[in-house]
Amino acid sequence: MRHFGLTFNRYFEKWMFIIIPGSLVLGFAFASQLAPFIRTVPYLFAYVTLSMAIGCGFGQLREVLRKPGIMALTFAIAHLLSPLAAYGIGSLVFGADSPYVVGLVLFTVIPLGVSSVLWVSLSGGSVPLILAMVVLDSALSPFVVPAGIHLFFDSAVDVQAGPIIIDLLMIIVLPTIIGVTLNQLSRGRIQGIVQPYSAPLSKLCFIAVVSLNASAIAPHLDQLKKDMLVLVPVVILLVGLCYAMGFIGTAKLRNNEQQVTVSYATGMRNISLGIVLALGYFSPLAAVPVVLSIMIQQPVATAHHYVLQKLNKNNAGETAVRHVR
Repeated sequence: MRHFGLTFNRYFEKWMFIIIPGSLVLGFAFASQLAPFIRTVPYLFAYVTLSMAIGCGFGQLREVLRKPGIMALTFAIAHLLSPLAAYGIGSLVFGADSPYVVGLVLFTVIPLGVSSVLWVSLSGGSVPLILAMVVLDSALSPFVVPAGIHLFFDSAVDVQAGPIIIDLLMIIVLPTIIGVTLNQLSRGRIQGIVQPYSAPLSKLCFIAVVSLNASAIAPHLDQLKKDMLVLVPVVILLVGLCYAMGFIGTAKLRNNEQQVTVSYATGMRNISLGIVLALGYFSPLAAVPVVLSIMIQQPVATAHHYVLQKLNKNNAGETAVRHVR
């Protein structure tokens, strides 16, 4: 069973860019059958958060606190510059009062994505740094998300911060605290013990969250068909910009490991949480850009990984030439 769990987890991560869009299709196709289970989404998501947090201990959090500059820069790009870009692009294309603009901004104010840890590892970034930043950003989400929404839509969107904060505390902060505490009490051993079982289950929960939220959006597909030709390119542009802002914004640091880490941190977001919030507190159409981000985020991550590998090879070649000279 242990071997099966690890193998399943490895193949899921390898084919995630196909599995996640496939989960969306299943959600749309079986919308009526899945509708009664939509209420379970927050609980499923809380487990996904717990599974992620078990891999992070207090030591990794302290490591980030020793680098306040890189952490502040990452959060500024992710939650200040990116929302400004989202609001500007969305307002220009759809008008400031469009629910699609709400969805685009929501994509940029939700916490950093858990799957960024995988891509940072594959691309030669700092895994402890990205993991700790994901945990800290998730813990700050009850303050960041409502503040970001009210900053841009205080007069246009009738949303109460209180219920959002309570939901974020229950599905993000509390599971994070439990996971980090378990890691600390076990001196980091718990992840190796439970990962063969918890990781595959968390992936299945993630698929369920995506499919169930797609089923909630399904009744609005007629409206989506009219807007998709414009909306899809806008979402691709925004996701690409988020990666680019992280990469370019850290270029002056001249630290390849940090540049890789920050570019994935600013480019990948906790999309499942975004869908939960969009469907719970806004028009269902506001969830559409967030849903599209799921389909686009992983392929863009693949392309970004390819670009990073090319840049690393070119830099290595230039360094070798300088040594020869």
